[in-house]
Amino acid sequence: MSNCVVLELHRNSTNWAKVVEDIVRLEKKIFPKHESLARSFDEELRKNNSGLLYIQLADGEVAGYVMYSWPSSLLASITKLAVKENYRRQGHGEALLEAAIQKCKTRNICRISLHVDPSRTPAMSLYKKHGFQVDNLIKSYYSSDRDAYRMYLDFDVD
Repeated sequence: MSNCVVLELHRNSTNWAKVVEDIVRLEKKIFPKHESLARSFDEELRKNNSGLLYIQLADGEVAGYVMYSWPSSLLASITKLAVKENYRRQGHGEALLEAAIQKCKTRNICRISLHVDPSRTPAMSLYKKHGFQVDNLIKSYYSSDRDAYRMYLDFDVD
């Protein structure tokens, strides 16, 4: 992982279009069409209270990203976390999740929630490793035959 860095995508970044294009390509590859934000990705990122962190390798390639939002001052949600297949199991997902958690902490968020397919074992392990707990099983969340766990991570409030 020494050749990567977690970056934040800002609306006025000169590389906005290229990074979004790379992420949309990744989004189309990883997620089924009905789960993909590929068609509305740019729009999603332009919303207030949303953020995107990504890992860019030394050659400029985007290896992964995490999209999150904070709809209220107390709650944040991780809406997407994805790493390119050939860069998995190298700590990129962990680096992205940790960076997103830190960003939320700086906003004094009390809880981060997310949804994950219970069959995605590596994702489940990653979230549990970072203290996320299963809140509920939501039947047919992704599709009629795919459920999701709603998971959360609470922070102590001073």
